[in-house]
Amino acid sequence: MALTSTSGGGTHPSTAGAAASLTDLVSRIRRQDPAAEEEFLARYWRGVTVIIRHACSDQALLEDVRQETFRVALEKVRAGAVRDPERLSGFIASLARNLIIQHFRRAEIRQVSRTEIADRDVVDRSPSQLQRLIVEENAAAVRQVLEELPSERDRQLLTRYYLRGEAKDEICAALALTSQHFNRVLFRARERYRELYSRRVGDAEGK
Repeated sequence: MALTSTSGGGTHPSTAGAAASLTDLVSRIRRQDPAAEEEFLARYWRGVTVIIRHACSDQALLEDVRQETFRVALEKVRAGAVRDPERLSGFIASLARNLIIQHFRRAEIRQVSRTEIADRDVVDRSPSQLQRLIVEENAAAVRQVLEELPSERDRQLLTRYYLRGEAKDEICAALALTSQHFNRVLFRARERYRELYSRRVGDAEGK
């Protein structure tokens, strides 16, 4: 399945317009224009969802792979990896398919590893003091970064969904979001959190 927003061929005016539109979109994303990234999500959200759903029926997995697809796609477009904007639709379709394939391959490897570990004698399964300390420090860092997010909605969304484990429908009602809008807002919130967290970790390592 290919992701396309127009039909026809040759030099049809609508095709030429679509090409110009994609060129402009890619150019704006490279300039890190937030509106262009929102347009990118809106343009390809449904198509990417269909591609992933064709390969799996697990809703949680679908959302994870979809989030990763858009995260990687935006990173590559920003970096100039998509040199021909007219091929943007094919690029993101291939990316979605490749990521779902990679997931299933990793799942198979993990299953083999778990089987091998189960066959060994494990002396002590309890976490060490160092492991517990690392977990506690990571949790504190996560909460600190959440508090530093400039958007109150981002803070509420990430805290309620990931830390408190509240249901999606409950959060949508509290924040006045539709189900589809929730997915897009969550994606953007995760992106902003990831960027801020990376900066904080980089600053800490540089000291």
